[in-house]
Amino acid sequence: TRARIVLETVVAMFSVYCEKPFTCEDIRVVHADGSEAFYPNLERREVTAGVDYVNRIVGVSLSAEEQMRLLARMQLQSRLDATGKILHVAVPPTRHDVLQACDVAEDVAIAYGYNNVPRTIPATVTVGKQQPMNKLADLLRGEVAQAGFSEVLTFGLCSHAEAFAKLNRPDDGNTAVVLANPKTIDFEICRPSLLPGMLKTLSNGQRMPKPIKLFEITDVVLKDPTTDVGARNRRHLIALYGGSHSGFEVVHGLLDHVMTLLDVPRDAAKGYAIVPGADGAFFEGRCAHVTLKGKAIGVMGIVHPAALEAFDIPFPASALEISLDSFV
Repeated sequence: TRARIVLETVVAMFSVYCEKPFTCEDIRVVHADGSEAFYPNLERREVTAGVDYVNRIVGVSLSAEEQMRLLARMQLQSRLDATGKILHVAVPPTRHDVLQACDVAEDVAIAYGYNNVPRTIPATVTVGKQQPMNKLADLLRGEVAQAGFSEVLTFGLCSHAEAFAKLNRPDDGNTAVVLANPKTIDFEICRPSLLPGMLKTLSNGQRMPKPIKLFEITDVVLKDPTTDVGARNRRHLIALYGGSHSGFEVVHGLLDHVMTLLDVPRDAAKGYAIVPGADGAFFEGRCAHVTLKGKAIGVMGIVHPAALEAFDIPFPASALEISLDSFV
């Protein structure tokens, strides 16, 4: 889409120098799926906007004719429908920023002049505040940092191998969001877990003084057919310990500390519990699932030697990863 926008803008701009000004030849392009299209497409698009809607958004009281005059100053031709209440705006190929009615209202406001819009007191008094999840994440960042862990920021994309094969985790096809046209094999999917990025960070910083204690609180992306986009963001907390010994007791202690801060009791039915489990990324017999009121919310354990070798880490490490969505 961006390439098409650039193509149409450049062609429209330089067409003035053609032998016959403002003309160009199109090219037939056959796509991989067999469909055909002609480029560039310099036809005008039509966007509709209500006269009353524009007035309400801008905060003025303008007639339809005045709005049409202002749009003409923004190089947008418009006409009224039979009812006299709807503007039909012809958008040229050089104005790809005009997509919907609010963009038409914005152009009317620009042409009218923001300083000319009368100031009014909002009818509704509101007070802004942080989203609960963001507030929780910020508070936990401070507490985990005070526990001796250093925060890192990893990429939101990773390779398929890093998320599954290198961690010895099966891909059921219903977890990871796969990019249709990745630019590199290092960024093929949206990360379904924070563990691959943390292990890459540990690998790149393995020459730092031991022990290395890292953490991150950010989103993962998981498939969810119940949403309109087919995927959903989930906020995760991950902590990683690497050094001369596995440090399992360190991440275990951090989990208990976080649960104490969240006022969650150690109770399998009413709070959290640590139950034996299995995960290909962790050492067999040294892995546990973290549950909240009987529902699994995370995993912790000693990272499997095969996973460490896959990420070129020559020393033992332990990790904890839990979802924070259940605490909000």
